[in-house]
Amino acid sequence: MKKIYTLLLIIVTTTTTFAQIPSNYWDTADGLTGFTLKTELRDIITANYDQQSYGDLLTGYVSTHSDVATSSGSQYDNDGSVLLYYTEKPTLIDSYSYNHGSMNCGNYDSEADCYNREHIVPQSTFGSSLPMQSDIHHVVPSDGYVNGQRGNLPFGIVGSANYTSDNGSKRGSSVVPGYSGSVFEPIDEFKGDVARALLYFAVRYQNNVDTYSWDMFNGTENQVFETWALDMLLDWHYNVDPVDQRERDRNNAAYIFQNNANPFVDHPEYANLIWNPTPDTEAPTDPTNLVASNPTDNSIDLTWTASTDNIGVSSYDIYVDGSNDFNVSASSFTVVGLDPDTNYCFTVKAKDAAGNESEFSNQDCETTTDNGSGSICTTETFENIPANSGSYDLREWTGDNGLMWSATDARTDQTLNSRSITVRNGALTAPTTVGGIGDLTVTTQLVFSGSAGTFDLKVNGVSVGTIPYDTTVQTTTINNINVEDNVDIVFDSNSSGSNRVRFDDLSWTCYSALSIDDFELGSVKMHPNPVDSNLHLNLNSTIETTVIIYTILGKRIVSKTIHGDSILNLEHLNQGMYIIKITQGNSSITRKLIKN
Repeated sequence: MKKIYTLLLIIVTTTTTFAQIPSNYWDTADGLTGFTLKTELRDIITANYDQQSYGDLLTGYVSTHSDVATSSGSQYDNDGSVLLYYTEKPTLIDSYSYNHGSMNCGNYDSEADCYNREHIVPQSTFGSSLPMQSDIHHVVPSDGYVNGQRGNLPFGIVGSANYTSDNGSKRGSSVVPGYSGSVFEPIDEFKGDVARALLYFAVRYQNNVDTYSWDMFNGTENQVFETWALDMLLDWHYNVDPVDQRERDRNNAAYIFQNNANPFVDHPEYANLIWNPTPDTEAPTDPTNLVASNPTDNSIDLTWTASTDNIGVSSYDIYVDGSNDFNVSASSFTVVGLDPDTNYCFTVKAKDAAGNESEFSNQDCETTTDNGSGSICTTETFENIPANSGSYDLREWTGDNGLMWSATDARTDQTLNSRSITVRNGALTAPTTVGGIGDLTVTTQLVFSGSAGTFDLKVNGVSVGTIPYDTTVQTTTINNINVEDNVDIVFDSNSSGSNRVRFDDLSWTCYSALSIDDFELGSVKMHPNPVDSNLHLNLNSTIETTVIIYTILGKRIVSKTIHGDSILNLEHLNQGMYIIKITQGNSSITRKLIKN
């Protein structure tokens, strides 16, 4: 049953501003590594520690664990409720919430009854002694029932779950190499928070931690953790859930509350300097089984078998005809912006967080089709949108094409295929681009609440169709828009202004006006693309042909008349994307050109 609890005592609705941890707070740790660094950090965070009472934590949580906007604008529901790691839904409206000062446990029978205080390191480990019992860096608010389901279990990765909380945190049998017992697994959004709380505990209580008995501890002051646990925590800390602004703000608030800070929030690199003082020089294994498939006129799908690494694979570089064109985190990708009827060869390299690279994967080649769908003029993946924020505001960013995009009444904390822009009662506006537009494709989804609806698609101020959306992910293509020269593209006029709609993977083809009777350009080939110096144009005819190359902003930089196959020397062009327009008589085609 959904429960929303009425605010009784404290209203927190505005962005909270915290004083900063002193800029010289960590200075004495500079240049140290290993156990020496760990000991110095212990001294720093212990020296002026202001011990609070267990009851004071509930007051401290108002500033450290409230669902409100961060100093950079990002938040979840932004309703001032208590922020709970095991029940907060980062991309959805929470099923229930608690207000500070009300609904403290007592008794509970099920989730959503009340909230209490959860010790990341269980109290039984240290006999409920102070100061550990009331240290706000590792004692966090939690739904009482979920806290009870976690109990004293270590953290880990669950294979088969026997309990799952409302936000997907779960309890069950471990699949972490090296540990086969029962574990509790928070969702990815908070795995880094949990890891940094445990790393903090290992430093702050270094003098005693070797006497504490818990499945994650190995009985030492230096390593502190069992190897399986340490490897997992470092992965959570660096790869799964790195430090974000919400956590930095919380660290500042905790400093005010008890006069010390978590070093791994301010300096994430300290974890490797302590536990991996020898730099990581081991490269990931080579990606294997690369397959290029499903060609269209402008795209080819790539899949490969993921690499492994001693710390963790962070990303893959994708090479197209020897040029490093894309970087992705998954082991699959669709390469777009390709030319029709062109053979492309692909290879992939894996990288880890330390920058170590694997060798190349196997090479696989595929030829795009030539079904007349035109070349891709513009793509936008929304990967460069501003930092995650759940508030609705004007958002501006440099898009995949290097130009400025904007969205009004929009938030940036949602994902669809990857990062996406979410527009409510506003507009998504592309920069003015050359090359015209043929067909446009975009992926949409309604989120949170509401019913199916549409946005208008306008080109140069004229509506050319509607983009539908509903709760399912759907990809829409509007064909034969066919507007030439410069185009301004806008999505606006949401049919329901309260609906919130994700947009992702937007692209459109260039305008191509082919006349079969008098036009010979259907057989034109240009290669290589991307080009380093010489661009080969194969016309298969001697008809007078004009070749013009524009910058993405529409400035003409090359103009040449040719009669038959030619080679254009483009060595003088800067790296980047250009538009090439090839004209014969009254007809022309426009394609994207990449200069290496």
